[in-house]
Amino acid sequence: MLIETESTPNPATLKFLPGRAVMEAGTRDFASPEEAEASPLATALFTLGDVTGVFFGRDFVSVTIAPGAEWADAKPDVLGIVMDHFLAKMPLFHPGSASGISVPGEEDAGFADDPADSDVIEQIKELIETRVRPAVANDGGDIVYRGFDKGNVYLKMQGACAGCPSSSATLKNGIESLLKHYVPEVTAVHAV
Repeated sequence: MLIETESTPNPATLKFLPGRAVMEAGTRDFASPEEAEASPLATALFTLGDVTGVFFGRDFVSVTIAPGAEWADAKPDVLGIVMDHFLAKMPLFHPGSASGISVPGEEDAGFADDPADSDVIEQIKELIETRVRPAVANDGGDIVYRGFDKGNVYLKMQGACAGCPSSSATLKNGIESLLKHYVPEVTAVHAV
C-alpha cells in the first residue's frame, strides 16, 4: 500500500492520502486525545505525543504536530500508523460509539439566523459548499458555516485550516472577497 503525503499551507500539518475513502460523508475533526477516543486511528495518532490534531476528510487524513516538533521525526511514525490502520481494514470509529453524532457545545453553537435572511443564507451556504470547501479540502482542512448576522458571516475552520498562519489571509482575501462579490449583503467574514 502506498500512502501519499502532501504539504498544506499550515507548516504544522501534513495531509496523508491512503488511496481510498476515509469518510463516506462529512468530515471529523479531533483537537484532543479525549475527542479522539471515538476513533482507533485518531487515538493511535495522538499516542505519538507530538500530535495536536487529527482531521478526517473524504479521502485524506490531516495530522497537525505541536510547535517545535519536526515532521522529519514524526512523519515515519504517522505513516506507519496510517498504513497499518488501512492495511488491517480497521474501522475508522469504534462500533456503537456516538462518533457520527455531532452535538455542538456552547462554543460551537451557530448563530440564530434570521428567517428574513433565508435567501441570503442559502446563497452563502451554496458558495461555501461549491467554491470554498473543495478548495480548503485540497489543503487538508474544512470550513463550516456557523451563522449570518447583520452582514457578518461566521465560519469555523477545521483541520489544517485551524491555526494555519495564512488562514486569516485566506479568510479575508479569498473567502470574504468571494462572498462579497456574489452576495452584496455580506460585509465581513469572521472565524469563530
